[in-house]
Amino acid sequence: MTTVVPGHAYFSGTYTAPAVKKTSHRHLIVVWVLAIAVVAAGLVTLSGALEKPKARYVCPPNCGSPPIGEPVTANPRFTSADGAFSVSYPATGAAYNVTTAPDSVTADLLAGDGGTMRLFSQPAAGRTPKQIATELVNQTFPDTKTAYEIPNAMVGYQPGYGLVADCWPQGATASYSRMRVIVMVAIKGDLALVAGAVGPYHAFSPEFGSGKPSAANLQLALDLGKYVNSFTWRGDPLR
Repeated sequence: MTTVVPGHAYFSGTYTAPAVKKTSHRHLIVVWVLAIAVVAAGLVTLSGALEKPKARYVCPPNCGSPPIGEPVTANPRFTSADGAFSVSYPATGAAYNVTTAPDSVTADLLAGDGGTMRLFSQPAAGRTPKQIATELVNQTFPDTKTAYEIPNAMVGYQPGYGLVADCWPQGATASYSRMRVIVMVAIKGDLALVAGAVGPYHAFSPEFGSGKPSAANLQLALDLGKYVNSFTWRGDPLR
């Protein structure tokens, strides 16, 4: 008795089966690296398209503004008679003798090297800060020699001009004493605000001055910096 089983019939002969393709590790790594690179490049491009570039500031003239907040009034404040400007000034005491006029404050240093600081205003009358500073120095001390110009000078947070000069006034004993003069000017709304100081020349060094390298070489310059940017024109925010 013969049992028939369903199946396949093959003709006799030799058969070759094709090899099963396999992905190599090297090929797989290359594919993954390329895929990651494409995704990363897309994300970087998208991020660059969405992110706005940061504003670039060049100081001066874009020097920003002083910190906004309740101003600390450590020193008395002078306001001109017409209200056109105001400025902080040293308190009268052991170190300074202070006198005021309708448009100016004058502080005489009574300690150390001595000297005089003056904070005042005058009409610009179409002049530049440099012209005003030069005229003031020439009128007050005709025989001065300019030592250097102050780079990026500012008065009341307003870009202006500053110079440092030397003079040798003749004293009663017919001897010469070197004096240093500093003048800084800025203009806003045709009103020039001026900060000036004069006193004996005294070279700054690690033993004298602020301890930092400086060509100011005037003891009053250590205090002048406190008041230069305390100037405000009418309408300026408090600081």
